[in-house]
Amino acid sequence: MKIDVLYFAWIRERIGEPRERIDTGASTVRGLVNQLIARDERYAAALSDLSAIRVAADQVLVDFDHELEHVREVAFFPPMTGG
Repeated sequence: MKIDVLYFAWIRERIGEPRERIDTGASTVRGLVNQLIARDERYAAALSDLSAIRVAADQVLVDFDHELEHVREVAFFPPMTGG
């Protein structure tokens, strides 16, 4: 299946792309992360510490065990602080 993957803030800077379309057989977000990390060192550097990353599937905050079935878009971003 094809999924749009979006990267924000320092994650985007480390990967060097704001978004891309990925062909994946991963069943969960964690599986997608593992696929991305295996691509090359930019992804490994950006996605190595999942405790420093938040993820959304179709614009809803989810965890890394979230199923990808029927998901069209996954976004990775650092935790946000508010004020």
